[in-house]
Amino acid sequence: MKDKLYVSEPISGGLILSYRCTSECRHCMYACSPSWNSGWISEKNLEEILTQLAGRIEGSPYGPGGIGINYGLHFTGGEPFLNFELLVKAVEVAGGLGIPSTFVETNCFWCLDDEATREKLLELRDSGLNGILLSVNPFILEQVPFERTERALRISREVFDGNVIVYQMSFYDQFKRIGVRGTMPLEDYLKKIPFGLRYAELLPMGRAVYQLSHLYEKAPARYFFNDSCREELTRGWHVHFDNYCNYIPGYCGGISLGDAREIDSLCRGVDLSDKPILSALAEDLGRLYELGVKEFNYEELSEGYVSKCHLCVDIRRHIAEQTDEFRELKPREFYSFLAARPPSTQDGVNHIEA
Repeated sequence: MKDKLYVSEPISGGLILSYRCTSECRHCMYACSPSWNSGWISEKNLEEILTQLAGRIEGSPYGPGGIGINYGLHFTGGEPFLNFELLVKAVEVAGGLGIPSTFVETNCFWCLDDEATREKLLELRDSGLNGILLSVNPFILEQVPFERTERALRISREVFDGNVIVYQMSFYDQFKRIGVRGTMPLEDYLKKIPFGLRYAELLPMGRAVYQLSHLYEKAPARYFFNDSCREELTRGWHVHFDNYCNYIPGYCGGISLGDAREIDSLCRGVDLSDKPILSALAEDLGRLYELGVKEFNYEELSEGYVSKCHLCVDIRRHIAEQTDEFRELKPREFYSFLAARPPSTQDGVNHIEA
């Protein structure tokens, strides 16, 4: 067992202002929900984390004023527009520190009318924000009327010119083509476009492995033994820093490498001597499975797993429900909101190969 995990310098990422959201999307990697305690990041911690990121975050290839999903710094959640004053503050602090390629990610719930939408976007732009990412997919459509998304795109293009990302544009075009108005349950969407999710960039981790497992082929736990998560744990692009000051590797919700206010220290090596779960993940998922079985009576899912991330999060969830002794399993609330409602088992849904 190696004693340290050497983390790459963070060159792009997202600052999670809170896990609280207006929606509880079935695919959410971070188990966001309206039921989360708001837990908004304090201004002090906001400034300390952003100060650590200044000089590290790299701008878009199109320049520091351009944006890209895997470039610069994005403000996210949860839903950051639930605390607009804090979002503006974050933009101002980042701008003052010279952090390039900043943008905000939103589900557009707040875009109730043209005037208020334009006013907020102009304030963010004038405070130093470079652009915006609009999340568009069938899961958000269940809870956010499509008219609000259309309004957000139209006005964002006015305010931010070319610095607007629609993630994913293919869904936006689909919704326009089939004439969506208001919201639409996922099951109705799949009746209209049966293979619609086949083209989604749907990562099999987080809440998706519980809510949408019926969409995937599955394999037994042993299929993922000998797989390591070292690359995901140590990468420096598109990492996250949350409102509790957790340094979250990549898309690995519920895992903390340590204090995001101490990035200098983390990049010199994360001590694994008191973090057995991180140690196991860095070497072999079979070790995590063994830890779960031997020390916490974990039982393999009879139906199997859709990905190594499914195996990982299910073992971690089982352990987190029994003990809080593992410092790397943070925030603890993440594990409570993974499967907040039962998934659909609608007949006729087409499977996605794992």
